[in-house]
Amino acid sequence: MKQALLNMLTMQHKMNSRVHEAWIAQEFEWYRATWIECGELIEHYGYKWWKKQEPDMEQVRLEVIDIWHFGMSALFGNGRPIEDIAADIEAEVSGFTPAGLDVREATEALALHCLETRGFSPVRFWELMHAVELDFDALYSAYVGKNVLNFFRQDNGYKDGTYVKNWAGREDNEHLVELVASLDHGSEDFADRVYQALQQRYREVVSAA
Repeated sequence: MKQALLNMLTMQHKMNSRVHEAWIAQEFEWYRATWIECGELIEHYGYKWWKKQEPDMEQVRLEVIDIWHFGMSALFGNGRPIEDIAADIEAEVSGFTPAGLDVREATEALALHCLETRGFSPVRFWELMHAVELDFDALYSAYVGKNVLNFFRQDNGYKDGTYVKNWAGREDNEHLVELVASLDHGSEDFADRVYQALQQRYREVVSAA
């Protein structure tokens, strides 16, 4: 777990640095983005007792991944080293025992903590992961995949409109899921391997079109 946490925190730092080089010093309100994402999660899960609603669990889990982006960012305060942040998260969730909250309850508990503390609680996030049936390995692969794809798009003309999102009739995120499944999620250079696999597939499929 420690290496996976280090990988994700490092990637998040790189992503945030693209928005603002000195992003940590800006003290952005990451807690606000987190609880708003919690609201979006509930929208996908459903809360209207006065009408029939079916939870869209795929979208719910995607919202959990988005929450993790903002949650990790919130833990970077005071210029703490990434190694210390990873160690603290690992220590906090070590021996985690779920409280048995359902999806709505777990989401609300996380959002309430954000509002009360203007911070982020890994334990409450773990409770939410458990509620939506998302394990750590799935969190890791989904997070890394989404981040790498975002970087890959930017590096290949997404901003100026030259990037080709559909590769041989399939969206790039479909290719991503297939490529991620074939790689070793536990390797230290997992993110680099995902990028290299995307790059090779993109060249093979798009260049040949």
